[in-house]
Amino acid sequence: MDELHQAYFSGERALFRGHDLAIYDSVFENGESPLKESRSVTVCRSVFRWKYPLWYSRDVRLEDCSICADGRAGIWYTDQIALHHTLIEAPKTFRRCDGILLDDVTMTNAAETLWQCRNVTMRNVTAKGDYFAMNCTGMEIDGLRLTGNYSFDGARDLTIRNSHLLSKDAFWNSENVTVYDSFISGEYLGWNAHHLTLVGCTIESLQGLCYVDGLVLRDCRLINTTFAFEYSSIDADVSGRIDSVLDPGSGRLHADSIGTLILDGNGSGRETAIECDKIERHADDAGKEFAHV
Repeated sequence: MDELHQAYFSGERALFRGHDLAIYDSVFENGESPLKESRSVTVCRSVFRWKYPLWYSRDVRLEDCSICADGRAGIWYTDQIALHHTLIEAPKTFRRCDGILLDDVTMTNAAETLWQCRNVTMRNVTAKGDYFAMNCTGMEIDGLRLTGNYSFDGARDLTIRNSHLLSKDAFWNSENVTVYDSFISGEYLGWNAHHLTLVGCTIESLQGLCYVDGLVLRDCRLINTTFAFEYSSIDADVSGRIDSVLDPGSGRLHADSIGTLILDGNGSGRETAIECDKIERHADDAGKEFAHV
């Protein structure tokens, strides 16, 4: 393997089709696609300052690196890439990649990041940006701290643990998602999802968990959560109080107490078994106020 130390790369495709390289303490300056079509490359303690640094690459490792704000759309169509202890300031990183490991990575502008990627492992990642991880498949996530709306839209086969998500419209149109021991805050959580399971989670949501086919909640807390479960098929055990429940489609709901239970007059919602020690108020559709998406 060739080693390059304290190098300065500029100009388009500076290391085009580079292979079996170990690059240390170096700078990639002006010039698009410096490592396009590269193979078996390790980059340590280095800086990428321009666009498209890693496209169509394979078997890449970045450690203690930085991808600056102008390094946008940095890693597309690249397979088997691992990033450790790395800072990414640029948006639209990772698109149509297969085999991604992110370990102790911070993404300060993660807008439109991780789209249509497969087989993604994330450990101790912090990200800020809308439309995070759209249409990804096969994700294992532990310790994600995410701020940004519309996350995980259309994601499939996703497991999240020990995470903190501030995200309106998270998990829309998703399939086979399981979240353990996490905090989730965001309006309209999980609409149109299929097989969404939440275990040991604390959830805050306005009109959340509606139109879900196969919603499972185990030992979850729903704080400041209103108009929940509309037209969802549910199997839910909730600790504590739910502020209001609106027309669940079918299944079973157990909670310690419900502030307002809203069922329409035509029988919708009455196919759900409500197991609750205290329901403070019953209402029908005519007596409720709707929030608007």
